[in-house]
Amino acid sequence: MKKLGLTKFTFYVLGILILAFGITLTIQSKLGTSPFDALLVGLSETVGLTVGSWEVIIAFILIFCNSFLKKQKPEFLGLLTSFITGISIDMWLFLLHNLITPETWFSKLICFGIGIILIGLGTAIYLYTNFAPIPVDHLTLIIQELTKISILFSRTVIYLFFLLSAIIFNGPIGIGTVITLCLGGVILNYFMEMIERLTNNPNPSGICTQSKN
Repeated sequence: MKKLGLTKFTFYVLGILILAFGITLTIQSKLGTSPFDALLVGLSETVGLTVGSWEVIIAFILIFCNSFLKKQKPEFLGLLTSFITGISIDMWLFLLHNLITPETWFSKLICFGIGIILIGLGTAIYLYTNFAPIPVDHLTLIIQELTKISILFSRTVIYLFFLLSAIIFNGPIGIGTVITLCLGGVILNYFMEMIERLTNNPNPSGICTQSKN
């Protein structure tokens, strides 16, 4: 397990809180979310439990999938990040449920736009700490390693799987989903590069800079 100093731990938690806040705004916008988040919402509304609970459950499943594919022991440290993210999403959804309810297309677009930017910012801050990688990011690298094809191909395969799963469970698929697929990685890369310039620490995470969101 990598040790975190107090400053990096603060950034680790802050990044996750910002990430979860951004996810919540995209959910509240009603324009559609990323395929992964759409699956979480669809499972919550169709099966039960909270959105945050499904974040942890799916992460737990992915950890064993990664272990099977890599033929290694499960890396349970990633559950810590998923657990904190899940709690944070549920907290923000509870606090903002009645406070942020955009009705017009313009207000929905503003809500979604702020959300997708915060997702990129929060993810970049969280990845900067190089601690407890998200299982879906690990899966992306495993698929890339096994297929010997690009990261873009690996991420596309995973996105398609989550997209189909979200459709099955009636997740919030919409224009926001398309925007996330087109701009999510671009926004994240922008913030990753900005943090690299500010810290003079190039890509400290060593993780694919296209997050699950």
